[in-house]
Amino acid sequence: MKHQARKRFGQHFLVDESITDSIVRAVNPRRSDNVVEIGPGLSALTRPLLDKLDCLKVVEIDRDLAARLRGQYAPERLQVTEADVLTVDFAPFGQALRVVGNLPYNISSPLLFHLMAYADQVRDQHFMLQREVIDRMVARPGDADYGRLSVMLQSRYDMEKLFDVPPEAFDPPPRVVSAVVRMIPLPAARPRARSEEALSATVARAFAQRRKMLRRGLGDWAALVPWQQLGIPDTARAEELSVAQFIAMADVLHEAGVA
Repeated sequence: MKHQARKRFGQHFLVDESITDSIVRAVNPRRSDNVVEIGPGLSALTRPLLDKLDCLKVVEIDRDLAARLRGQYAPERLQVTEADVLTVDFAPFGQALRVVGNLPYNISSPLLFHLMAYADQVRDQHFMLQREVIDRMVARPGDADYGRLSVMLQSRYDMEKLFDVPPEAFDPPPRVVSAVVRMIPLPAARPRARSEEALSATVARAFAQRRKMLRRGLGDWAALVPWQQLGIPDTARAEELSVAQFIAMADVLHEAGVA
């Protein structure tokens, strides 16, 4: 029986096998790889991934689809976690995780932030997302798309947009163009904030009024920032700062006890 896509889960099932093949080639899995697929749906990616893997782990929120998956594949080959991925603890999945998926667009940003907590045990991530979200993820300082998502994810990952995916590759087709992104966690020696919470708070406040110059947009925090020492011009706006400058600013504010 044909499964009806459920709007509340943001379901758009990939049906174009050429796109599926391109994603699998980009992932390039080896038999013993530790792969977790988010949102396997009707197995468009699951089947070709299992052709190349000894075992695959999947996270599926839809109980009907989870039951279908359990009926189609042996448990030693496909391990199904039936849950909302935003609540899933990825730690028990092990090390050197390779995370893949056609992510529901309605939870893409929260999910990307959720996965940041597990970046130390992740080898790479390959996701299909709304193209405009990926454009924000990979945007550089000065770009119109550069914002909070860009800074926070670039502080933790090296990211590359791989290719676009048209709406007609899905059933039902979404109203937007999609794209595929590769995310590789940065090494332990990366520049990092003394406090991730301080970095998050600093970036959020900086972009809350992105049209204002930072010295005004940061409010009472501005007086605590050694602008010249950090190489930030008087007239700078949030979208002009590099990730390194945001980290330096967050460290100063954290030391001052306000972020």
